[in-house]
Amino acid sequence: MKVVWTDAAKRNLRTIHDYIAQNSPAYAQRMVDRLTSRSKQIGVFPLSGRVVPEFEVGQVREVFPAPLPNHLAYST
Repeated sequence: MKVVWTDAAKRNLRTIHDYIAQNSPAYAQRMVDRLTSRSKQIGVFPLSGRVVPEFEVGQVREVFPAPLPNHLAYST
């Protein structure tokens, strides 16, 4: 499966980076790396995320790149 980041998702990733980088540029980069590597895993294992209960359809899934409170939502 090919993972394509939406423009909004790219902006959100940049916002996360910029916010964390105010205190720790190195940690900000690690967070971006963690999120992007998790998206690569989704490409290899698209069913690895849980079904989003609010949507109740199997095509909308999400993963939680621990220990982050954020999640990556995607459609298969």
